Amino acid sequence: MSTSANTTAGFTMPGPPHPAPATRARRHGAVPGLRHRPAVPADPEKAAEIDRRVETWARALDLFPPEWTGDFAQFQCGRAVTLQHPAAADLERLTVAGKLLLAENIVDSCYCEEDEGRGASRRHLGGRLVVAQSALDPLHSTPEHEAQWRRAVEAEDPLRAYHHALQDYAALASPSQTTRFVHDVARLHLGYLAEASWAHTRHMPQVWEYLVMRQFNNFRPCLSIVDAVDGYELPEALYARPEIQRITALACNATTIVNDLYSFTKELASDPDHLNLPQVVAANEQCGLKAAYLRSVEIHNQIMEAFETESAVVSAASPLIERYARGLADWVSGNHEWHATNTHRYHLPQYW
Repeated sequence: MSTSANTTAGFTMPGPPHPAPATRARRHGAVPGLRHRPAVPADPEKAAEIDRRVETWARALDLFPPEWTGDFAQFQCGRAVTLQHPAAADLERLTVAGKLLLAENIVDSCYCEEDEGRGASRRHLGGRLVVAQSALDPLHSTPEHEAQWRRAVEAEDPLRAYHHALQDYAALASPSQTTRFVHDVARLHLGYLAEASWAHTRHMPQVWEYLVMRQFNNFRPCLSIVDAVDGYELPEALYARPEIQRITALACNATTIVNDLYSFTKELASDPDHLNLPQVVAANEQCGLKAAYLRSVEIHNQIMEAFETESAVVSAASPLIERYARGLADWVSGNHEWHATNTHRYHLPQYW
């Protein structure tokens, strides 16, 4: 995956540069030229209340040590879900969205992010993730082995987070919506495994391969819940239609590339070899990181345009589909706003 960076006559060859120039970047706000729509402003009092509820829940379950308090505050979980779900039916549903978001990030941080020094291991990731999936999709076996499984789930923080967050979600969502979420987390885990495999073997994927991986390793579980959080259900017969699956995937893919773009300098600083879309474009198209970053903006914009165009077409079929498509669009807009304004976590490169 790693290649050396060479400069000839002012042209930067593919490969991660020394991270210092990127980490010195202090430009905030939206990525210039990035296609996005304004988000509904988040109510600060509502966001603070969600943070209070989610942190109280996490402390009661002993989900993270005291030294993670700063991480939780900087993550702005309450503000994130308030921006992403402006049409939420009530605070309880927003709180559940916050619990799921926190649980997913605890699993990612503890199991996948080796550079964060929290015990993550690519070598053991497959075994850990299959057990993590069981915290959502429980073991059905002999009484003896089910009891052993329950003790194991309660004994480990990421598993406990998944299990209890899903219990709270299932209490307000339908069985179909709950199963949809569980299935999409399995897709997420598959993406985690692909990314870990490439990192372990130092494989540089082609751009299309990387986009395949990111279609699985993306925010889809978060978008899976937009109808439940808004207090209704898009029936499975509608949700499963290819055109609905396509606009869902386009929304998820667009917002995941947004994450690649906003976390770019942060990842260079912590792990110069970390795969993201600009790095993959640079390696495949034999260009510098600045050109690759700007090309990645174009890729995002093409996906975003397809989402907006095709959403408008399918929304004409029924008010219920229109409501679902609007919920996806709200999530994409809110997530972009969260990234663009979360200056504790993200800074843009000095490319403009």
